[in-house]
Amino acid sequence: MLLFYRYQAAFYRAFLCLFTTAVVVYVLPRGASFQYEIQEGKPWQYETLLAPYDFPIQKSKEELSREREALVANIPRYFIYDDKSVNTTLESFDQYVATLPATPEFNAIIINWRTVLEEIYAKGVIADSQILVENESIALVHETRQTTVSTSDLFSEKEAKEDLIKQLELFGSDVLSESTLQYLLSLVVPNISYDDGLTRQFRSEAVAGVVLVRGLVTKGTRVIARGEVVEGEKLQKLQSLQQEFESQTWTQSNTIWIILGYSLLVLIPVLLLFVFLWRTRPTVFENNKRLTFLCVNVLLMVLLTKAVVDVDPQYVYAVPICMLPLIMRTFFDTRIALFALMITLFLIAFLVPNSYEFIYLQIMAGILASLTVNDLYRRAKLFISVGLIVGLYAVSYVAFTLIHDGNLLQLSYDVLLLFVINGLAILFVQPLIYIFEKVFGLVSDASLLELSDTNSKLLRELADKAPGTFQHSLQVANIAEAAANAIGANTLLTRVGALYHDIGKMKNPVFFSENQASYSPHDELDPQVSAKIIIDHVLNGITSARKAKLPDRVIDFIRTHHGTTTVLYFLQQAQQDNTEIDVEQFQYPGPKPFSKETAIVMISDGVEAASKSIKEPTAEKIIAFVDKIVNRLLAEKQFLEANITLREIETVKQVLAEKLISSYHLRVSYPEQ
Repeated sequence: MLLFYRYQAAFYRAFLCLFTTAVVVYVLPRGASFQYEIQEGKPWQYETLLAPYDFPIQKSKEELSREREALVANIPRYFIYDDKSVNTTLESFDQYVATLPATPEFNAIIINWRTVLEEIYAKGVIADSQILVENESIALVHETRQTTVSTSDLFSEKEAKEDLIKQLELFGSDVLSESTLQYLLSLVVPNISYDDGLTRQFRSEAVAGVVLVRGLVTKGTRVIARGEVVEGEKLQKLQSLQQEFESQTWTQSNTIWIILGYSLLVLIPVLLLFVFLWRTRPTVFENNKRLTFLCVNVLLMVLLTKAVVDVDPQYVYAVPICMLPLIMRTFFDTRIALFALMITLFLIAFLVPNSYEFIYLQIMAGILASLTVNDLYRRAKLFISVGLIVGLYAVSYVAFTLIHDGNLLQLSYDVLLLFVINGLAILFVQPLIYIFEKVFGLVSDASLLELSDTNSKLLRELADKAPGTFQHSLQVANIAEAAANAIGANTLLTRVGALYHDIGKMKNPVFFSENQASYSPHDELDPQVSAKIIIDHVLNGITSARKAKLPDRVIDFIRTHHGTTTVLYFLQQAQQDNTEIDVEQFQYPGPKPFSKETAIVMISDGVEAASKSIKEPTAEKIIAFVDKIVNRLLAEKQFLEANITLREIETVKQVLAEKLISSYHLRVSYPEQ
């Protein structure tokens, strides 16, 4: 257990690596993977392929579609002949005529009437609402038999009644009363109805009986030779071999080996991603929250692609893969963005068809996205970048079409539409970044831009309670921003960190010289007490920052802007009174700066604050003064944990000196010639 607590960060990173691998392996296709990539219209680039075993040639989708359509067309529509309703109708007729006066002559007429009804129902009556095709052959299903008739042999309800009236007039219309006629007409009702369910059943059975194969390729037979174009019959044989290979029944042992193979292939790129971060970006690698964020984004892209491929592989170009480098570029840098993109695409390649074209398009688009969007919070730049990405997709697709077909006749506008949908989806990267900020506690340039507004609540409070500190923070922000720009550091982060680095002084503003007029309360306090008040402004600042929910990256500037330096003025004052002084009482708790940006703010803060003490400032004095401040920090080893070089420190010194000289409106004096 002790070992776990000691190395829990390492255990978590190992778990994260294995978890990412396991999730990707889980969504990969089951069974063995065909070892050849089939590219229609391109020469076969592998060795001559012989059939490893007997396999059937699968019919193409077009062939199966034509056969099924032909079979469906030959299956007639099924109609039900209701024998019971006919019997019921005739019984009703018999009961009615029994009520009529019975004479030998009239009985003969009644028999003729009944014969007319029987003849009408013998042909069958169908409702006028039923849609019939002229001379269509239909299947007529009786209780005990089935016949095939033409729709022209059936009566519609209207036709049946007209025929009834005509036949009745031939058999004694003089004895046919109006009431009897109306009754007989009421007996003519449809007895034939369309049965959609039965029709579908027979057509489905016919379609199910379609033979899916046409011919057999025997073992050892040449499937395709090296250099032959993959098209026509050869293409069909290759696709049939692939389908047969992937549909084989695998034993449990085989399945285990296949999963092991996939696991190794997935683990390698994931592990390389971790090694890359460990060697080149240790701050990201050692931060479990950032590492988790990176892995989550990789998995989201893999899972999203898997979901789209499961719906229809043709829609894969609608997946906004370029979101990944844009998000990575927002929170990290271009190298991480591109490396994460490539690793993700290597994993996605197991899922998508025509993986070479897909990977080519996505890598090119990802590089373009990483290079064109520096300030994602600027909406105009995002729209321009998306437009360029969609244009690159389209041009690349046209180029591949020309290679495959030699012309643009087969150019699919549906694919171009997918590229447009892809671009529209990329525009949602901004709200997605906001969500990631809240979930993982990260900070983007958009958030930093909001924090840099001097009208924000916390900075307004600082200006009200400690106006001198507020002006000092503004000056530090201006010179630190210039220094960060000179050495290629994050200027926006540096400026924001400088604006908030002294917010802890709001608690006791009068104890800091920039907020004092003529009276200093330190005159009445012991040096130890004064030093504690001064040192506590760091802790007070952290407390205020957390209460205001400032990002950790900004709070880092509050924690580190004094590093582990000492409050020198009060330390010397105490040593005058007592030589046995605990120096730690006068030392800031740290930590030391651990980035270029925090180191710049430390230097800028020290230089700007101390520059107010220069009497009769000259350019030479300021240059020497800046050197003195920086050299003191170097002597105290405050920059050992920051990734800043001596050359960059010299550049920072030069920029700060120039800014101070400019603020004092001074110029360097030149020796007389």
